[in-house]
Amino acid sequence: MDEIQRIKQRFGIIGNTPSLVRAIDIAMQVAPTDLSVLITGESGVGKEVFPQIIHQNSVRKHGQYIAVNCGAIPEGTIDSELFGHEKGSFTGALDHRKGYFEVADGGTIFLDEVAELPMATQVRLLRVLETGEFIKVGSSKVLKTNVRVIAATNVNVPESIARGKFREDLYYRLNTVPIYVPPLRDRADDIYLLFKKFALDFAEKYRMPAIQLDDEAKDMLVAYHWPGNVRQLKNIAEQISVIEHQRDISAEVLQHYLPDHSPNLPALYHQKADDMSYATEREILYKILFDMRNDVNELKKLIAEIRKEDDTEYGKPYNKVDVITSSPSYEVTGSSKKGMEIEDTEEISDESLSLSDKEAEFIKKALEKHDGRRRNAALELGISERTLYRKIKEYNLE
Repeated sequence: MDEIQRIKQRFGIIGNTPSLVRAIDIAMQVAPTDLSVLITGESGVGKEVFPQIIHQNSVRKHGQYIAVNCGAIPEGTIDSELFGHEKGSFTGALDHRKGYFEVADGGTIFLDEVAELPMATQVRLLRVLETGEFIKVGSSKVLKTNVRVIAATNVNVPESIARGKFREDLYYRLNTVPIYVPPLRDRADDIYLLFKKFALDFAEKYRMPAIQLDDEAKDMLVAYHWPGNVRQLKNIAEQISVIEHQRDISAEVLQHYLPDHSPNLPALYHQKADDMSYATEREILYKILFDMRNDVNELKKLIAEIRKEDDTEYGKPYNKVDVITSSPSYEVTGSSKKGMEIEDTEEISDESLSLSDKEAEFIKKALEKHDGRRRNAALELGISERTLYRKIKEYNLE
């Protein structure tokens, strides 16, 4: 345990939850070997610190350590970034370039968001893992490298394999030693310790007294489900430190910084993370659209009831109300008080439930909310930066 404590102090890890301690212990045990490691866990849990622990305690610690965010590199250039390219191999290739696998020879490469790699790149990566060989873009010469690969993802890889998005053989090759980093909601005893550490750090950074939580606020902090994990906790600690004049924070003040208490967020964000089964952005949009369609159908039924009451009140027969539940467009017919045919209201008939339109709308709102900061917008939407970049291009939201 003394060794675990030393590692926690060196790398700034706060907490004593057994599952966290177990993850650190596995990282220490595997560090002296050259085995590939796959680190899994939700976004924001701090997966990026474990490759550093492994590298710094390995025989490669004096070699290069390169961290690559696979989700932030456009699909068209990812192969060039990882494996290099020859001059003239594509438009803009004005010179020879070494890739990360060549530069990091003798060291360690950390591939964050590895599940975002295109299938063609996954094939190249598998070859490096199995033989240590790779070919630059635009070249036919086979090069050798001696690199240790550590990968991380917040995606359920077996599900990605089932959907044909990730190679099964690559998964088994990367997953030689798995490390699971627990979400913050499973580290209840660590939440206030982390918040207190962040509060002290920001007090020193901004040269102001540290904020303090009362007992009720502490209970609220621990009970919150933290969908953004440690990253979200740190952001909230910084917001409160900068915005609030009072240094003693009550539960009433704290609740305004927790998304569950914001009236502007859709109901989807008010669910516990354990209850959120909508793992992809498209599934989330489908859920929202289905909820909207249900609301429209309820409105149609209400209109039907009103028309029925009107016809009965004036002694006229109730003709028909067509309620179509399988399509957003619908028609209400019947006699009005003046014998006129009633058609859909313009507000309802103009309501577009096109998936692509709604998807573009949510992306635009997220970008506006975060002043164009794509990383923050992608985090709120629950998608990778690369996916967000592609969607922005697709919907011309530049």
